Amino acid sequence: MVTPLRVVLLCAIVVWGALATAQSSVASQSDGNAAEQQIQKVLQAQTEAWNHGDLEGYMAGYWNSPDLTFFSNATETHGWQPTLDRYKARYQGSGKTMGKVSFPELKITSLSDDAAFVRGQWQLEMPDGKKPHGMFTLLVRKFPEGWRIVHDHSSGE
Repeated sequence: MVTPLRVVLLCAIVVWGALATAQSSVASQSDGNAAEQQIQKVLQAQTEAWNHGDLEGYMAGYWNSPDLTFFSNATETHGWQPTLDRYKARYQGSGKTMGKVSFPELKITSLSDDAAFVRGQWQLEMPDGKKPHGMFTLLVRKFPEGWRIVHDHSSGE
């Protein structure tokens, strides 16, 4: 037999469950927003380092591991140091210049509490007026020292 007390208790349980779900969703969204902001800060720090000619500072956004992967122009590079060496040869070698970089149109998608997928564009403004540009996808992971790029696939002209 359904009594008014049972109806009230059932309604209270349903409302409590709905509130708990809503609180969990809000907490998850704010955690996602915090992660997105932290990842954006890593990319902003990379931009600033690049634009000051500091490749080691730029590389601080990458996972310092031999397991880092970097794909660009049909070339696969493994490891933090080989990736830094590639950047140095391409942008700091004899007669080379780094220009000024920007990363417009970033899209960050959280995959879990400690992983995200980033899509965007890169643009360089060179002293001679040329403006090479392209696209990239990144896989980033959260480590004790913060968010780091563990895989970079960049393409462009």
